Amino acid sequence: MKTKSVPKSFPIVCVGGSAGGLDAYIRLLKHLPTDMGVAVVIVNHLRTMATHLHEILPSYTKMPVELISEKLDIQPNHVFIIPEKRDLHVLNGEFRLKPISKPRGWPDVITVFLRSLTQNWDGKLIAVIVSGYDGDGAAALCGIKEIGGITIAQKPDTAKAPDMPESAIASGCIDFILAPEDIAKEIVRIAQAESPS
Repeated sequence: MKTKSVPKSFPIVCVGGSAGGLDAYIRLLKHLPTDMGVAVVIVNHLRTMATHLHEILPSYTKMPVELISEKLDIQPNHVFIIPEKRDLHVLNGEFRLKPISKPRGWPDVITVFLRSLTQNWDGKLIAVIVSGYDGDGAAALCGIKEIGGITIAQKPDTAKAPDMPESAIASGCIDFILAPEDIAKEIVRIAQAESPS
């Protein structure tokens, strides 16, 4: 018999990126400890190409790296990767996948996921926007801050494609502008502040 799931209250770090994002993900993961009690969700906005992040990133972290499947349980100390051609949502402590809602033009999968988190996640939210073209994610950042979340943009001069971080910064709702290594330090600091001591 399945017991009713307890509301999950550990922090989720959503790392949104696209072009040049791999460099940022690697630099970030290399500096994150494996036991800080947060779930890291990498939302790379690829529309058509298959993602290989779940094959590449395990070389840079000891945390398990999983490609998200429907109703996958969200757990701390894991790295989760969005599959291509899907919008990502959360519900009842699990991931939900839906067909991409914006099949043409630049996708907005980061914005869609961040908005779902603001409505359906009990824990602290940390939104990180790294290298990429266009401005995916920027439209949801003020909503993250409104519910007490933290927003971080990659320092544009450390990003291979600075458009996404620059759009995030232009939203006026960014708390920190940092290089990937320093983003990792900030995530650790926030996670330690959140953990029950």
